Amino acid sequence: MLTAKQHELLHFIHARLESTGISPSFEEMKDALDLKSKSGVHRLIGALEERGFIRRLANRARALEVIKMPEGGSTKPANVTPIDAPRKSGTPKQIPVAANDVMEVPLHGRIAAGVPIEALEGQESLSVPMALLGAGEHFALEVSGDSMVEAGIFDGDYALIRKTETARDGEIVVALVRGEEATLKYLRQENGQVRLDPANAAYEPQVYGPGEVQIQGKLAGLLRRYH
Repeated sequence: MLTAKQHELLHFIHARLESTGISPSFEEMKDALDLKSKSGVHRLIGALEERGFIRRLANRARALEVIKMPEGGSTKPANVTPIDAPRKSGTPKQIPVAANDVMEVPLHGRIAAGVPIEALEGQESLSVPMALLGAGEHFALEVSGDSMVEAGIFDGDYALIRKTETARDGEIVVALVRGEEATLKYLRQENGQVRLDPANAAYEPQVYGPGEVQIQGKLAGLLRRYH
C-alpha cells in the first residue's frame, strides 16, 4: 500500500520518463509534491525503492527507472501489475529508461578560499554532470571567500573534489589544517614545510609544519550558478 505522496511521486516520475525519457531532478520532484525540502523526496524514493516500484540506475544516482505501477489511480490497496506486462494486443509496453547522465555527490558544506573555516559539515547532495567527474570518489564544497579568484574560483562556486590523500606541487587541494579547519589552496612543499598559496595578491601564503596539514582531496571541477 502506498501513501498519497508515494503514489503522487511515482506517477510524476513515470509521466516524466514517458514524455522525455529523463527522470526529474530532486528539485523538480520537491516542487511537484509541494514539499519543503529534498530530504522528503529522498525518503519517498527510498520507500518506493524498498517496495519494488522503482530502482536507481547504477552509477547515475539521479536516474530512476520505474519497474511497476499500482493498478488504478487511487492509493487504496491494489494488485500490482508490472509495466512490461502484455497488453491486450499482445505487445509489451517498454519501461521508460532515464537518459540523463547526472550523478548525486555529497555536498559537505562551505569551505574557505580565504581564512580557513570548518568544512565537511552537512549531508546534502549536489547534482553534477558526469562529464565533469573522472574516476574515483568525489564530493562537493561550496566556496566561501575570494582568495582563489585569480584561479577562476569565486565565492559561491561549488568545488568538485576528488578524494585523495596525496597531491603534487602546484595542484589545488582541500587541506585540513591541524585536524580542525579546511581550506582550498595551491599546494607547495619546501624546506620540509607545507605552504598553502592563495590565488589573490591581497592574501599571504600560509605555512605549516608537515604534520599540521592533511590532504583530503584535489580540485576536479567547478559548478557555478548564475542568478
